[in-house]
Amino acid sequence: MTTVRGKYRGTTEYVHVLGELVRTAQYRGLTTYQDVAVIMALPMQGNLMGRELGQMLGEIAEDEVLAGRPMLSAVVVGVNGKPGSGFFSLAKDLGKFSEIDDEQSFWEQERDAAYVAWRRPLPK
Repeated sequence: MTTVRGKYRGTTEYVHVLGELVRTAQYRGLTTYQDVAVIMALPMQGNLMGRELGQMLGEIAEDEVLAGRPMLSAVVVGVNGKPGSGFFSLAKDLGKFSEIDDEQSFWEQERDAAYVAWRRPLPK
């Protein structure tokens, strides 16, 4: 497994984005790259946004996989309602996705697994 350099780990930005993704998964929802960019105080588009979002989401996804959970970044999508190519590239780097897998099916399975992993416990 390839390790993503840790630019954001341990920062308040990391904690804020992680919290947003966990809440999104708990409510079985989706959030957008633009929503995450707002949390990180990034421009709404362009190379800087893409690079920094990729770094942040990569670190979170890698940490989740190392903890035995699915890629939490599966709950983040573009304006088209689907994850970007970076999601699938990282999934390949993490050994979770191969060229023969169907992207749509893989994403839906990973997203649904994140929902299960982060579901809110029911009161007893």
